[in-house]
Amino acid sequence: MLVVAVLAGCQGVDFGDDSAFKPSQAPVTIDTVTRNDRLAGLAREQHPRILATYGGEYSDQKLERAVAKIVGQLILASDNPNQTYQVTILNSPSVNAFALPGGYLYVTRGLLALANDSAELATVIAHEMAHVTANHGVQRQQREAEENLAAEVVNDVLGANTAAQVALVRGKLRLAQFSRNQELEADAIGIRAAGRAGYDPFAATRFLQSMADYTNFRSVSGAGDASLDFLASHPNAPQRIELAARHARQFGAPGVGARDRDALLTGIDGMLYGDTPEEGYVRGTTFLHPGLGVAFSVPQDFVIDNSAAAVTAAGPGEIAVRFDGVTLPSRTTLPDYLRSGWVTGLDPASVRAVEINGREAARGAARVDGWAFDITVIRAGSQVYRLLTAAPQASTALLPTAEAVSRSFRLLSDAEKRDLQPLRVRVITAGPGDTVGTLSARMSGVDRKLELFRVLNGLGPGAAVPAGARVKIITDR
Repeated sequence: MLVVAVLAGCQGVDFGDDSAFKPSQAPVTIDTVTRNDRLAGLAREQHPRILATYGGEYSDQKLERAVAKIVGQLILASDNPNQTYQVTILNSPSVNAFALPGGYLYVTRGLLALANDSAELATVIAHEMAHVTANHGVQRQQREAEENLAAEVVNDVLGANTAAQVALVRGKLRLAQFSRNQELEADAIGIRAAGRAGYDPFAATRFLQSMADYTNFRSVSGAGDASLDFLASHPNAPQRIELAARHARQFGAPGVGARDRDALLTGIDGMLYGDTPEEGYVRGTTFLHPGLGVAFSVPQDFVIDNSAAAVTAAGPGEIAVRFDGVTLPSRTTLPDYLRSGWVTGLDPASVRAVEINGREAARGAARVDGWAFDITVIRAGSQVYRLLTAAPQASTALLPTAEAVSRSFRLLSDAEKRDLQPLRVRVITAGPGDTVGTLSARMSGVDRKLELFRVLNGLGPGAAVPAGARVKIITDR
């Protein structure tokens, strides 16, 4: 967690030297600035819930310094250099950044992985800071009405327990859902702020394009939880990119301002990418969880989405697979468990005991509202793993798919569990003769390497990588 406060008297700070960041003897903190702001107090109360929704805080001092440097320069160039911001890097692969009243700024490591220079990240952060400085959602004449609305959202969406909060937030909460006009106003303010801070104002157009390319990539791969992404709550269209370019031209032709690419790339080098070890890993069409010691696979034309609540996979013909687990007493038989009432529309006569790769298991079938389901439960110690396959009732692919998925379930060996490593962003330097193809081939643990390499490095069709350029790859090594 970063608390950044740069006062007007600090205009001479040299941000090229990290040693210039020294603790203040009388720090201005979020608590002192927002102590009597009731809406900011509500935002402060939601901080733990936001952490629960987005996987907690991601701690990396090198990365935090890179982000703090950007925020500090933006504050110095702002109209309100006394504003204090608490910046949290969230441990989530989703691509998102948002702000809450009182100066609470959040950015995910997924967004950081997509940025290609400090200027791009500066325009994103400045956009979110603009929501704070422009009083979006905190207009003085609407304070009481908005506070009541915010309280209703919190009570309705977040509920009482953390598990419910995470599940409901994923489907419903939009932490930065401002109006389209407010979003465009924040774009304009953010681009001007980044330009005044000395950054390349055209970085906003590059990052908006990268996000559009990322969306197209994900729409094919199906990866990630879209409800937690920046694009779920921010308008994105070619017209928005053109508007951003128009604002940037106020500072001159493309090429003005600093990109500070090396500083950001150094900061994100080694950063975790994708799933956390606690949630298990997706490798192609296989899900592996070293902590639980289990793995299963889906057919080649399926895409797996790994979330905190469950692992799901989607395939052609509206076929879907869901995987999760429950703790069950050993005295409870698996057929009895299937018949215990948790499966709606179950045909009791379909329930039968089976064996899968040497493990005790049971299978059953259900039908509900035009859908057919195959339910397989497999015991491993005190844990029972559930594989549910769903398809339209007329589908002929349900049983073959369910059979293939359930038969793929297995326990990992100790060696396999040790060898499984998380994916990370690695920054490498292109050598003579390197191409987009040779560099992307150095990635591991991901599919569609060439497409992902282009998206991560902001490379359009036909773009090349010159020798000596630093680029990002994803690898588990």
